[in-house]
Amino acid sequence: MSSSIKGKKVSFDERYLHVELTDGRIISTPLDWYPELKTCTLVQLRNFKFICRETGIEWPDIDYHLSIEAMLLDTSIRCAA
Repeated sequence: MSSSIKGKKVSFDERYLHVELTDGRIISTPLDWYPELKTCTLVQLRNFKFICRETGIEWPDIDYHLSIEAMLLDTSIRCAA
């Protein structure tokens, strides 16, 4: 993967985490992949910031960090890490 995968915007719906990338692509992954996020309130979900030069997302209220690149990996690989 390339380190040029950078986030621009984060949004949610009932089932998915959506990340708009700086190159215009949108990645959507199931919230079920992230049990820590699935149990959060909407206020907690909206309180995020991009970290590591926009290659990751942090939710400080719950001390959770997510690599945007990891969202693109096969779930069996992502979960094994």
